[in-house]
Amino acid sequence: MTSRQVQLSSADEHLFKGYLAEPDQPAKGAIVVIQEIFGVNAHIREVCDGYAADGYRALAPALFDRVKPGIELGYGGSDMMQGVDIARGKLRINETLLDIQAAIDYLNGDHKTGLVGYCFGGLMSWLASCELAGIECAVSYYGGGVSGELDRSAKVPVLFHFGRLDAHIPMAEVNAVAEACLDSDVHVYEADHGFNCNHRASFDAAAADLALSRSLEFFAAHLD
Repeated sequence: MTSRQVQLSSADEHLFKGYLAEPDQPAKGAIVVIQEIFGVNAHIREVCDGYAADGYRALAPALFDRVKPGIELGYGGSDMMQGVDIARGKLRINETLLDIQAAIDYLNGDHKTGLVGYCFGGLMSWLASCELAGIECAVSYYGGGVSGELDRSAKVPVLFHFGRLDAHIPMAEVNAVAEACLDSDVHVYEADHGFNCNHRASFDAAAADLALSRSLEFFAAHLD
């Protein structure tokens, strides 16, 4: 596996960075990895590296570069508040979708492309599945706010992962997603928000491993 920083360009001429991890062998497909509210930090880079180890080109666009280039945040206190402020107050969804489309376009070529997003990225993965072009499928991990965007319809298959213990996303919202997205698999784990991230206290290895295995099966079905 090799990795490097790349420069991306959106349709509105915004220039921003991305972290690209590539497998040693010919790639099976490509995956855009959409960050949490903490930027393209060590965890998101590790997620990209993991997908590259599984045979995919994986690119994490730095979506917070629209606010301030190079933002990497931790998981508590003022860092969390800063991330929330950027994601909810300073980013414009339409511009963020432009940046995700730029990442898709960068990867598109000889390989089919999918998306996976976490937290804020889980919401953006859902929105991208409804609005963007050039993808075959999308995976959403604990996407807060998805239940408020169910007036949209996905253009591609979507796989959802939620935690039953997640106070940020009540089960009533998860059930609303399941009821609205009858063609999607909605998996619920006995875990908290952020269960996939081994840098957080809420990390749950069993839930993370099971969700990853399901995600890899999903990507294999649609990308390989």
